[in-house]
Amino acid sequence: MSVTIDYYLSLNSPWTYMGSAPLTDIARRHGATVNVKPCKFGPIFEQTGGLPLPKRSPQRQAYRLIELKRWREVRGIPLNVEPRHFPSDDLAAVRLVIAAGLQGKDAHRLSLEFGRAIWEREEPLADADVMSAAAQRAGLDAAALRAGAPSDAELDQLYEQYTQDALKAGVFGAPSYVLPSGEIFWGQDRLEFLERALKMPD
Repeated sequence: MSVTIDYYLSLNSPWTYMGSAPLTDIARRHGATVNVKPCKFGPIFEQTGGLPLPKRSPQRQAYRLIELKRWREVRGIPLNVEPRHFPSDDLAAVRLVIAAGLQGKDAHRLSLEFGRAIWEREEPLADADVMSAAAQRAGLDAAALRAGAPSDAELDQLYEQYTQDALKAGVFGAPSYVLPSGEIFWGQDRLEFLERALKMPD
């Protein structure tokens, strides 16, 4: 039986982006389905004791850059640790990811390409041409996704619902991967543990 991994993410998170391709590989190896659920981590931080990046101590901000450089080497991706357009206005991109999921398209691949736009290509994610190009790299048509999507208000309602789902599941940071058992794996550096869990017999 196929396992569904609830994937709670922020398109602005470099950690989400770093773990996205490895998650694709893990899901493929184990025949798992990835249920992409973008959510708002501002409200999540408020309720779970987290702090947005600008409010973290200088020491924590400096160490984050060190870790990004380390993981950039481990993952072998040309990630810019301080890209020009971070944080990016990602609402329109989030709507497209949600729309892709509703239409049975590869929302995971689309979210990866939006991450690449910010963290490798240093592009402004709110730009319509940037979103269209990212969708094309994911094998999708942004205009067709928009045409087949519900209203923005309905998409925003789902965005809020995914945020509430994250809180109910115990999620407090991005990315988080949640199995049907309720077991949470927080951070792309926990993907090895996620794969070990997928290997365990039922």
